[in-house]
Order: sequence, then structure tokens, then C-alpha cells
Amino acid sequence: MSDTPKFTVVDRRKYKAEEEEHETTQAAAPPATASSSSGPRLVEPPAEANANAAPETAGDLMSDIPAPSAEETKEQKTAYDASAQRLEDLVRAQNPGIGASQAVTFEQLIQQFYVSSMIQMGAGTPEGQRPQVDILGARQTIDLLGVLEEKTRGNLTDAESSMLQTILYEVRMTFLELTRMITLKGVQAPAPPKPTK
Repeated sequence: MSDTPKFTVVDRRKYKAEEEEHETTQAAAPPATASSSSGPRLVEPPAEANANAAPETAGDLMSDIPAPSAEETKEQKTAYDASAQRLEDLVRAQNPGIGASQAVTFEQLIQQFYVSSMIQMGAGTPEGQRPQVDILGARQTIDLLGVLEEKTRGNLTDAESSMLQTILYEVRMTFLELTRMITLKGVQAPAPPKPTK
């Protein structure tokens, strides 16, 4: 048995016609329970589709799924916005003192990556405790910031571009200092396994 987790990406749009047919059939019958209400439902692929599936990478799985149409994207966005608004209304009903939530901005996205990378490099560790460092995770988060910088080049405001450049500089310098400390402590790569006879 492999330690690699296996998962299947299911294109739920394939089942849209079946769902519409099912909803039409249910509309004729009286509702049985509250669980039959409209909303997201888990759609399981046929069992034979999983039985002979070869392990694939996530990239392979996603490349087989066609991009959603403009109409599907618009419907999904409308449903998402309505669901988010219902959630916000519930939260505000339970906590009348809080105001409306702020719209998510590009700056918040950059800050999220910044905080993640700094925590992965041991920042924020309570005093007296040994830092938990995930140097490989930090490198990946920093590389994601680099991809973001590359893909948004020319499309950012001066303030957004400056913030992204500053944060990239800071996390890369912290990464360099941390890796320098690791190598100065004499951390060696493990020896390759000896060949068996």
C-alpha cells in the first residue's frame, strides 16, 4: 500500500443534465425531508471509474477537465456571492456590534503569503520555545510570491508593486540568512545508501 494519498477530481458539470433531470423529477413529488432542499450535493463518480484508475498527478487530473464556460462561471459567481452574503448576515445577526466585512484586496493576498513564509521560517515563535522551521515550505511560499510578481508585472498600481517588491526582498533575505545559519551549523546531506550485495 502506498503512502501517497489518492484523490479524484470530479468535474461536477458533467452531472448537470442528470441533476436537472433529477430536480424535475423531484419537483413533481412532494419534498420528503429538509435534506432534499436545493444546494450543493456531493456527486460521486461511478465505482468502475475508480477501480482501474492509475495514479496521476494533480496537474494531470486538472488538465483533463475543460474550463468552465462563461455562463457557468457567471452562475457559480452569483451563487457564491449569495452564499457569502447569507453567511455574513448570519454572523452579523449573532454579533450585532461588528460591521460589514471588508472586500479582499491584492495587498491582503500579498500579506497572507508574507505571514505564511515568515511563520514557516520560525517567526512568531513564543519566547523560550524552539522555532519550528519548515524551510522547504518557506521556499515554496516565496517562490509563489515570485510567480505572483512575474504574472502581475505591468498590471499593478505603484503602491501594490512597491509592496510586493518590498515583501519579496524581505522574505528572500530572511531565507538567505536562515539557510546560511543552517549551513554554518554543519548540517550535512544524508549519505547515499550503500549498495547491497
